[in-house]
Amino acid sequence: MRAAGGEAAARAFPWEAVLDAGLCRLRLPPHVFWGLSLVEFAAMAGAFAPRPVRFSRAGLEGLMRAFPDGEGGGSPPSVTA
Repeated sequence: MRAAGGEAAARAFPWEAVLDAGLCRLRLPPHVFWGLSLVEFAAMAGAFAPRPVRFSRAGLEGLMRAFPDGEGGGSPPSVTA
């Protein structure tokens, strides 16, 4: 079987990971797990959750320029109570 682009599309379904997520991590009873559609399972497993924003090197360097460490190597200021 070939994908539309001509590349091999035969990849095994990740049953071990899906079973682990559904039965172990989510602790779904088997009858509930097997009754879910793929979309329902994906939603429960967090597939549609927003992805966290990651900094690029340029973003990190920009923050470092905007908020430079204080004198003394960047140690946090002393707090006296």
